[in-house]
Amino acid sequence: MIITETGWRMRDVKTTGAAILLAVISMLGQLTPAQSSNRVTVAAGTPILVRMVDSVDSSKQKAGYRFTATLEANLQAYDVTVAPRGTTIYGVLAQASSSGRFKGSSQLTLELTSILINGTSYPIMTSEYEVKGKGEGGNTAKKVVGGAGLGALIGGIAGGGKGAGIGALAGAGAGTAVAATKKGEQVSVPSETLLEFRLAHPTELPVAR
Repeated sequence: MIITETGWRMRDVKTTGAAILLAVISMLGQLTPAQSSNRVTVAAGTPILVRMVDSVDSSKQKAGYRFTATLEANLQAYDVTVAPRGTTIYGVLAQASSSGRFKGSSQLTLELTSILINGTSYPIMTSEYEVKGKGEGGNTAKKVVGGAGLGALIGGIAGGGKGAGIGALAGAGAGTAVAATKKGEQVSVPSETLLEFRLAHPTELPVAR
């Protein structure tokens, strides 16, 4: 078989092109999600610590009531701050029962539904925050952030995220660790209450500017 000079040149061009393509792929693989685009995927199970703006009361609100809260600690993904402390976040009262209408004690179930980043609201799905009256056999403040739970959240969010939320959490004073107040047989989640949710699914979000 005879290989002409033109054949060698064509082979060299193909080899060089393949090498360049491999180099580009390698460079892209080394970029963090925030570098490769202005969006990042926040992992399932990521803690979301919020402070309630609105109050929710089993004697006043019904299922479907929408409430507003704010992030109490930066929302982190990898080493990227996706949304800083103070970011507006929205939720919904998924279930509500009043002891005055139903047999047994009152109950509230809350979940977060969206987060406001760069002026746009993005949907999220989180774990539920549930609070029941003592008549159900559970604590009045189930799943409340405080004590060991709050310490774990400080370690999980603040420890690996460039100091994310350390100052914010240090300022969380006494009283925020109790999420529900009992009024007769009703329960409520007052404004300023500190609550912990967790992201239910991996969620792609833009990085706040």
